[in-house]
Amino acid sequence: MVSESTFSDIYTTYFKKSFFFVKSFVHDDMAAEDITSDALIKLWNIMKTEEVRRLEVLLFVILKDKSLDYLRHEELKRNAIVSITNWQDRELSKRINTLQACDPTEIFSDEVLNIIRCTLKQLSPQTQQIFMMSRFEDKSNKEISMQMDLSLKSVEYHITKALKVLRVALQDYLPLYFLL
Repeated sequence: MVSESTFSDIYTTYFKKSFFFVKSFVHDDMAAEDITSDALIKLWNIMKTEEVRRLEVLLFVILKDKSLDYLRHEELKRNAIVSITNWQDRELSKRINTLQACDPTEIFSDEVLNIIRCTLKQLSPQTQQIFMMSRFEDKSNKEISMQMDLSLKSVEYHITKALKVLRVALQDYLPLYFLL
């Protein structure tokens, strides 16, 4: 039961000593202040219902328990943060490795070559041959015109015709190739 002491007397007498005790463990002024205030309130509530013979001992037991609770909670928070950070680091590393391993030209080259072959087969044999000579054999239009006995304008017409058809067939891939 509460003797002649008031809460104000207990607070004034024990706050500073209790605060420094708690702060020496929690290393946070605000947390130490909260823990100390809570402990003094708890002590006061106990004193209202029970007779307390060793006030300081009980106060320090309460301070110790509340400080331990706070430190355990902080440890859980830090472990969670470390766990989340480790997961984020692993996730970021996976994304970096995946992106580094990704070679879009390799992924699409077979598919694009297949589309080019199929599209060229739809053209006339002469247009096919002129386009192949121009693009795959690196021959100039003049060389092609002399070899095939055609006018320069005719060679340009066949190349332009093939390019128009290929542009339509490869329309989904052209933005990717412009980026690369």
